[in-house]
Amino acid sequence: MNMNFKATSSFAETKDAADELKQYKSRFHFPQVNNSDTIYFCGNSLGLQSKNVEAAVLQELQDWKNLGISGFLKATNPWMYYQEYFKPTLSKIVGSKPDEVTVMNSLTVNLHLLMLTFYKPTSQRFKIIMEAGAFPSDQYAVETQVKHYGFDPETAIVEIVPREGERTLRTEDILTTIEQHSGELAMVMLGGINYYTGQLFDMKTITAATHNTGAIAAFDLAHAVGNAPLELHNWNVDFAVWCSYKYLNGGPGAVGGVYIHERFASNPDTPRFAGWWGNDENGRFKMEKGFKAKANASGWNISTAQILNMVSLKASLELFEEAGFEKLRVKSVDLTAFLEFLLHQLTNLNFEIITPAEPESRGAQLSLYFKEKGKEIHNKMIDSGIIVDYREPGVIRVAPAPMYCSYTDVYRFYEILRDNY
Repeated sequence: MNMNFKATSSFAETKDAADELKQYKSRFHFPQVNNSDTIYFCGNSLGLQSKNVEAAVLQELQDWKNLGISGFLKATNPWMYYQEYFKPTLSKIVGSKPDEVTVMNSLTVNLHLLMLTFYKPTSQRFKIIMEAGAFPSDQYAVETQVKHYGFDPETAIVEIVPREGERTLRTEDILTTIEQHSGELAMVMLGGINYYTGQLFDMKTITAATHNTGAIAAFDLAHAVGNAPLELHNWNVDFAVWCSYKYLNGGPGAVGGVYIHERFASNPDTPRFAGWWGNDENGRFKMEKGFKAKANASGWNISTAQILNMVSLKASLELFEEAGFEKLRVKSVDLTAFLEFLLHQLTNLNFEIITPAEPESRGAQLSLYFKEKGKEIHNKMIDSGIIVDYREPGVIRVAPAPMYCSYTDVYRFYEILRDNY
């Protein structure tokens, strides 16, 4: 823990004054409580709206209004190629080549589609390893996929649980589980960051161990993308999916994202469920039989790009490109460490931080487990203008996103806990 921190408002103000990213806070809209901006620590559920979104949406509406069908080729941002506009910035954020990423559908739809490509169970190899307590939608998707192929989820899904008395998983236990099931393993499908504990998994090591067994390594990056450093290509991850409405600030229900390693993405013969937007543009409007996939991740696109569901993400990514993800990560590590430092000063509350203390094992989020009155404290936080979220049993998740949260925000959160409980 950084012992150079001080639990004073003047220290927080000094840190904010020196923050080279401080301008970005003013480029977001904040919900209001008592006619004042809230302190928003809920980017792990829904990111804020950036102020460039409205003009971006209006531009697409104006082009639709004035051009109609011609907007596909003549709009300010021609709609025909809309999914391609995201690749340069997204590939930097996830650590991939531009042709390995695309945007489409929503997270769980994409998980199903990619599992149809990569989950090829046999009577010998059919098991999928997940972390116990994975996000419910992932659990439902995997459960129904194994049922689809005639397997029993009780035997086909292997859930890794923390050791007795512990709340997070040890990498060594994940690796041991992979080895124990190596002969029957078809896929490892973990969250990059566990939504409840905030634990960031060692995806590089897990991927290597998975490949040593001949299985597929896949990740749900809903809580990792735009939050934690990722090197999907270099780690040799097979595929990943994510939503865009959390740290990427794409808006409620925003378009999902997909990464597919180039060894699969560049091969048009890689199996998939197809639609015309994944077909080679040169032959798309010939309206002929015979799907010819684009030789990149966009070859998994199915339906026409959802322009009005993509535009807010496009606007947000402009800010990521401008700020630089590396700088955002540096601030995030420091900001969350400051939050942790302040929380350790609280002796009046019965809680524990269940998120790992090591910066390389977490993102922005700290999960606070309150042994009592957790929901009551959460509700009082909301009434005080501090937006955090609550997950049963007893966990308040606090996520100071570096793009729009400040050191003073973090100090104010601590101050309210210190003075009111």
